[in-house]
Amino acid sequence: MTTFNRFVGLTLFLGLFLACGNKPKSLPYDYEAAAAAFASDESFYPILDEELEVYQALHAQGELKPIYTDQEDAIKQLMENKVWLAFATRQLSQREMDNLKARSFIPRVIPIAYDGLAIIVNNANPDTCISVRDFRRILSGEVTNWKEIYPNSKLGAIDVVFDNPKSSTVTYCVDSLLGGKPIQGTDNIGAVKKSAEVIDWVERHENAIGIIGSNWLNDKRDTTNVTFKKNITVMKVSRLDSATAHNSFKPYQYYLYNGSYPLIRTIYALLNEPRSGVPTGFAHFCRLPKGQMIIFRSGLLPIQAGMEVRNINVSKQ
Repeated sequence: MTTFNRFVGLTLFLGLFLACGNKPKSLPYDYEAAAAAFASDESFYPILDEELEVYQALHAQGELKPIYTDQEDAIKQLMENKVWLAFATRQLSQREMDNLKARSFIPRVIPIAYDGLAIIVNNANPDTCISVRDFRRILSGEVTNWKEIYPNSKLGAIDVVFDNPKSSTVTYCVDSLLGGKPIQGTDNIGAVKKSAEVIDWVERHENAIGIIGSNWLNDKRDTTNVTFKKNITVMKVSRLDSATAHNSFKPYQYYLYNGSYPLIRTIYALLNEPRSGVPTGFAHFCRLPKGQMIIFRSGLLPIQAGMEVRNINVSKQ
């Protein structure tokens, strides 16, 4: 009898509690919708598509849809809780971190790879070496004609093309090369929409110079990652003011590894998922051995690279 009375009393108490409207508060975001996708700068499309294909073949927790956009939009979607994962070449700013923490989130920044910012020119351009100094002069508007760098050049005005006005390549050039100052020379500097379009533009214009991520350049038939696409020329870049064939380097993995190539950027997985779901699993997979091997085979430098270098002799006989 006593047990029955206690049960009735507990039932009445819960009924009164719920009747007063004391229901759990709804969350200020749609977790499931945000967990169904990730956002990324479009320049990482080749590598992330391959990472995602392998990850989803190994894990059956749920589908993850990629949203390829510009870098700032990807981070904006993360900040607005539209996605829990974004890939970019910059970390979250202190203001962004503080904003997320003030809303009781625990944001994480996970470096996964190093990428070389590649400078490409038309195959008809005989000048294939450039210094960081001269590249900076082009972006600042100080130099607008090929003759100002290469006196014997007959190509005329320099036609500069980026992949997207808000892409990670533009952000890198502004922050790392121009000290935060905007890119100048609007008459001869423009942007298309995608990295593939940069390659196409440079291939069709002799006076063009394009800026893209090096992961777009590899010839997939070459498993050694030392052959770039044949339809354009990848310039060698020098840290010294005067670029020569001996002091300039292409964005090969080894030159990223030893620091010889000067235009290097880190690729980050920006994670803000409040649970350990599919976005969290995918972000960490990119950092695990299988994910790092995919990065290595793509031509980028894995964040946990342990490279073995061997000297070889090539005989022409």
